Amino acid sequence: MVTTDPAYSEFVLARQGRLRRAAYLMCGDAAQAEDLLQEALIALAEKWETVEHPDAFVRRVIYRQRVSWWRRSRHEMATGTLPEGGVDDGADVRARDAEVHDVLRTLPPRQRAALVLRYFEDLTEAQTAEVMGIATGTVKSLSHQAVARMRAELSAHQVVEQREGRR
Repeated sequence: MVTTDPAYSEFVLARQGRLRRAAYLMCGDAAQAEDLLQEALIALAEKWETVEHPDAFVRRVIYRQRVSWWRRSRHEMATGTLPEGGVDDGADVRARDAEVHDVLRTLPPRQRAALVLRYFEDLTEAQTAEVMGIATGTVKSLSHQAVARMRAELSAHQVVEQREGRR
């Protein structure tokens, strides 16, 4: 049974933007992020009366649904455009954000999820492990590998930009 509790509506209105952004960072595709969020919010509505921590519940559903879709398709859904940021803070910042998003999209789904949950959602390693259904040590390993890969990729982008700028 789907809830009619006003607290559910208040939760959705207050949190949907942040949860949509987290879903987008998980999958790299705006339409797929909307689908992930919609399915998670439907699942939450069905269990609203029994869920103690709705944020954690929605993040867990988003993550698990994304992994399920990835396993079925076995390919990434890349997009050529990124959604606009909330603040218009200059071309340089937007260009750097685009680079970070491009590199984030190249990460394997589990590494990407670990980074999004740890650094965007600001979850602890234990909370991230719980959402992902893995050990805390695995979260540490995935996060370390992902950060190292992102640093290497972003450094490579800077070298290419510097060379192109000199020509």
